[in-house]
Amino acid sequence: MRLEAGRAMIGDVTGRLMLLDTASLYFRAFHGLPDTIRAPDGSPVNAVRGLLDIIARLVTDFEPSELVACWDDNWRPHWRVALIPGYKSHRVAELVPSGNDVEETPELLVPQLPIIRELLGALGIPIIGADDNEADDVIGTLATRAQLPVDIVTGDRDLFQLVDDESGVRVIYTARGMSKLEFVTDSVVVSKYGVLPGQYADFAVMRGDPSDGLPGVPGIGEKTAAGLLAQFGGLGGIIEAAQDQATPLSASVRSKVIASSAYLKVAPRVVEVVRDLDLGEVDARIHPLDADRLNALHMLSEKWGLGRSLDRALRALGATD
Repeated sequence: MRLEAGRAMIGDVTGRLMLLDTASLYFRAFHGLPDTIRAPDGSPVNAVRGLLDIIARLVTDFEPSELVACWDDNWRPHWRVALIPGYKSHRVAELVPSGNDVEETPELLVPQLPIIRELLGALGIPIIGADDNEADDVIGTLATRAQLPVDIVTGDRDLFQLVDDESGVRVIYTARGMSKLEFVTDSVVVSKYGVLPGQYADFAVMRGDPSDGLPGVPGIGEKTAAGLLAQFGGLGGIIEAAQDQATPLSASVRSKVIASSAYLKVAPRVVEVVRDLDLGEVDARIHPLDADRLNALHMLSEKWGLGRSLDRALRALGATD
């Protein structure tokens, strides 16, 4: 599929588009394999090999026709921090006033990231990021533009807001591990949280998320948030109800919502995934690899000691028998 100027042109191509939340997967790979896995020169390559194995497993099992590695060009966008200064602040290793803040990353993972990017490029998997935006926003934009069914591979619940049975968008949720992947569809979101996927961002705003530095509405838990959304439809309806004394609402809930009015005014923009980035043209189709690419990959495999992990990825991508 060629994604260009906000539209998807599929021609005669059929299949599925798979969008990888790449950081989510390479962190999982790093923590899932021992850092004693090393290249011939002694460099750690556990995240590299683990990510290759994850990609091989995903492509083999789900057979996407198109594949994109979505990247955090800025894992803590300035515009989100301007709205909520505490956004992901506990994960900052170093503040960079004139650039992107440095995320707290395991020391042995840092040198593996350039290797991951080099390998993805050599495999013909496009790496797509966007200035001052997260991978979530790239995923949201590509999923919204796609005219094929979409699989989003992530361990991040925030992306549940993109699930849409009608458009064929589902999440392959990795939080329980690659051996216990979970398909998240409309019914799964409703069953787990009592809200529709289209309400999930409002639900997350109210519930809050300590891992992202989002306080939520103090005293409003998941059950109360889901009940309010069922009753009033969305966050706007809840705020309006809290401000209208004639609307039946418990005094406790009313006071909590009103007390959090400043947070509720800005939090939706922080939590909602961007769906309209200008990403230019992206060729996401899985292409056969030519002799030059295969030769380059062979040299990379020897340099970094990738062995069977790269072989499995090449086989899954149709580059070898």
